[in-house]
Amino acid sequence: MSTVADRPVTSGPGLRRTVGFSALMFISLGSIIGSGWLLGALTAAKSAGGASILSWVLAGVIVILLALVHAELGSTYPVAGGTARYPRLAFGAIAGFTAGWVGWIQAVAIAPIEVEAALSYLDHLVHGFVDDNGNLTGLGLLVAAALMVVFTLINLAGVALLAETNRITVLWKIAIPVLTVIVLVFVAFHGSNFTAGGGFAPYGAHGVFAALPLGVVFALQGFEQAAQMGGEARNPQRDLPRALIGAVALGVVIYLALEVAFVGALDPAALATGWANPIGQGDFGPYVTIAGALGLTWLSILLYVDAFISPAGTGLVYVATSARLSYALGQTGFAPKGLAKISRRGIPWVSTLVAFVVGLISFAPFPSWQSLVSLVTSATVIMYGFAPLTLAALRKVDPDRPRPYRMPAAAVIAPLSFIAANEIIYWSGWTTDWKLAVAIVIGFVLFAAYRAVRASREGLAFFGADLQLRSLAWILPWLGGMLVISALGQYDGAEVIPEWIDLLVVAVWSLVVFYVAVAMVMPADQVAREVEAEASEAGAETAELHG
Repeated sequence: MSTVADRPVTSGPGLRRTVGFSALMFISLGSIIGSGWLLGALTAAKSAGGASILSWVLAGVIVILLALVHAELGSTYPVAGGTARYPRLAFGAIAGFTAGWVGWIQAVAIAPIEVEAALSYLDHLVHGFVDDNGNLTGLGLLVAAALMVVFTLINLAGVALLAETNRITVLWKIAIPVLTVIVLVFVAFHGSNFTAGGGFAPYGAHGVFAALPLGVVFALQGFEQAAQMGGEARNPQRDLPRALIGAVALGVVIYLALEVAFVGALDPAALATGWANPIGQGDFGPYVTIAGALGLTWLSILLYVDAFISPAGTGLVYVATSARLSYALGQTGFAPKGLAKISRRGIPWVSTLVAFVVGLISFAPFPSWQSLVSLVTSATVIMYGFAPLTLAALRKVDPDRPRPYRMPAAAVIAPLSFIAANEIIYWSGWTTDWKLAVAIVIGFVLFAAYRAVRASREGLAFFGADLQLRSLAWILPWLGGMLVISALGQYDGAEVIPEWIDLLVVAVWSLVVFYVAVAMVMPADQVAREVEAEASEAGAETAELHG
């Protein structure tokens, strides 16, 4: 006879477990390899020079730590829209909503970003998609909208088609970057470039850190997509950890090799005066420019084709991801229940359509790739930051649950990964962080409005026990404290806090928040009830599929 703690957490009603290991890994890897490989190396080099390779190594270490955390959570609690649901299991509705809202903000914006990146590259062949500043023109907006329609239709057709479409796309997306590295290293590699333009690290450690939110972390994010599809995984306990860790490892190796090849292939004469303009002002196709200068016309053609396929493949996956996050918000009562409606194909169709509409709207205020990258990166790491807190808290109050993957040295890795996430938020800079803070406040206002309507209709208490308002005692200080540090710091802030001391301040504040949050986890019996609620959804799913 099983207890509540012994029962596996499964997916919501109607979601079908059809996705295997390779499809899960390709879903994560397909999200990792997108427009970031086409544009990330240039932005990193302009920020850090030859030391940009250190930016990728540092980002790789950070992301691998966070992937290990997600691997344990994803295999132990395999649910659709996991990033929104994990914090709820440990801290209640407020924490779950905050993580889900921030996760949804970044996910719903990725597809438009990827579309913008594809059209920016293709503008070199068919002029008129973007203007001189990289913003979409009228024609570009029409084509962007058409691509969003295609992404949405593929997602509505079913998760099996999504997985197969993504598998084919990812094979191409891996092959072209690898080929680019090989060709550039053998045709034109100048080792002296790594110390040109002011030495190996012309902008010091500041440049290395500043590069992370300018496209480096953005390029590597997306590993959690396999966890988001946990509710549809065929064997989540076995497959999710392997898929997450495998995708991150491959992504880090590919991106690091690309940065080495890019820096080495630059014209040394272009670096004589520094790294501000290594390939040409306003150029949106760095690898195409290098290939053209080397007379590699065939490689240029492949790069143009990939400039459409890679971003489009990532955009396709993120339409699915944002739909599952809003599905989770609706399923858990944080948003209207209509968002959790499932089609006969097992697809959250209302959430998919919402992702499409919001994606279209986002083209207006953010018409270029550059305008959204830092904001999305900062939102992503806030979402990631909830994971180590949740892992430590659930290990504390739900210790007996079978954990198919158990992260080693959790007492060290969990707080360390939380510190790393907060450092990235800080490196994103004050201009980005205050805008994100406004978006979070808007989310709380919407949540309160929906809660009030629901309480009125269903006779519920507005300040019900399910909210766990005490979680605000660490969520608000965490985010508010990071905002203050950002305002006073060295990255687009007032520069009141000295360099290096600022990183120590972020680390200390992170540890304070981490241990306060873990101490404020819900009691074990309340956590068990949350787990039981998920288990009951499994019964509803079985009845629907076999009834």
